[in-house]
Amino acid sequence: MNKEMTHLLFKRLALSTVIALIPLAHGQADDVNLKTMIPGVPQIDAESYILIDYNSGKVLAEQNADSRRDPASLTKMMTSYVIGQAIKAGKISPNDVVTVNKDAWATGNPVFKGSSLMFLKPGDRVPVALLNRGIILQSGNDACVAMADFVAGSQDAFVSLMNNYVTALGLPNTHFETVHGLDAPGQFSSARDMAMIGKALIRDVPDEYATYKEREFTFNNIRQLNRNGLLWDTNLNVDGIKTGHTDSAGFNLVASATDGPTRLISAVMGGHSPKGRENETRKLLTWGFRFFETVAPLKAGKEFASEPVWFGDTDMVKLGVDKDAYLTIPRGRMKDLKASYTLDKTELHAPLALNQQVGTINFQLDGKTIDQHPLVVLNEVKEGNIFSRMVDYIKLMFHHWFA
Repeated sequence: MNKEMTHLLFKRLALSTVIALIPLAHGQADDVNLKTMIPGVPQIDAESYILIDYNSGKVLAEQNADSRRDPASLTKMMTSYVIGQAIKAGKISPNDVVTVNKDAWATGNPVFKGSSLMFLKPGDRVPVALLNRGIILQSGNDACVAMADFVAGSQDAFVSLMNNYVTALGLPNTHFETVHGLDAPGQFSSARDMAMIGKALIRDVPDEYATYKEREFTFNNIRQLNRNGLLWDTNLNVDGIKTGHTDSAGFNLVASATDGPTRLISAVMGGHSPKGRENETRKLLTWGFRFFETVAPLKAGKEFASEPVWFGDTDMVKLGVDKDAYLTIPRGRMKDLKASYTLDKTELHAPLALNQQVGTINFQLDGKTIDQHPLVVLNEVKEGNIFSRMVDYIKLMFHHWFA
């Protein structure tokens, strides 16, 4: 049962799968709609990359996005996520004071030689909030170890927490062996998985993520700048996320920026210089914002359509979505969009539970279905009394005869 709707509301409904217009994995546009005119993805000088819309989850561009690579200090995004979740759950507090153990002392750990540090010393007593900034802003490997010991008792136990979250977030190409990201056998991630960790930071621990936009941090009279140079870019509203570099990893950068209601996340791995990873990320984000936008035309709980319901305590049921429906669209195409819905069955029979899926909402552009969302029940419908059910039975019988 297809219900075509071209109400003014749905001129705002949007394209969520641009693959029909652009084979993004190759950065070419061989089916460009003249009304849309989206050029191919810019040439990106890196081993792998991805660009996604945070709200809709749609991939706008990718290349080798599932290739397993050394994450380097991008690992600290997961370290930060674990810390953020611990704070959120009340297991630790930003005001807690951490006593730094010897294993966090760079002088006593040759593996830290020449790496990013907060310059902690054994016996230092440092608040969680400061150590957290040392991890996020200064990329301090020593701060990672200090926080791992405090949160989980040891680095090994903390790494187990990291990998538990890897499983919970469904990241098939990620496994951690360290809390800081220095190269280690068996440690790997991918551009797609790193973008997903960035999305989880923004979504699940927003207070933690708020620190990523800070540009500098001073500890023990040592002032260090955030290594994400895009925070100073005046043409992009970048508010995170993290850089990383080792000889085997190359130069990595996961970034996120906003433009009105649109938030994009990019991950570039295997760049060839600090400025190079910023330039390639800038290309991706600029291209994404220039040619795409995010809209949310359907809000959770807002009526999209109504349908007759049989054998219930009411004659009609309201239908819509149980969570905001975000769409990624080519800029300027909102007025060309249409929406329709299809019921799973030709008739709706009570009882119907709140948020029960009964069909699918289809969004179309240029005659093609470009995204779908579940159509759900917005008001519970219980069975009617025996008399009303008998009346409906008779009505439905005549309806079938004369349909």
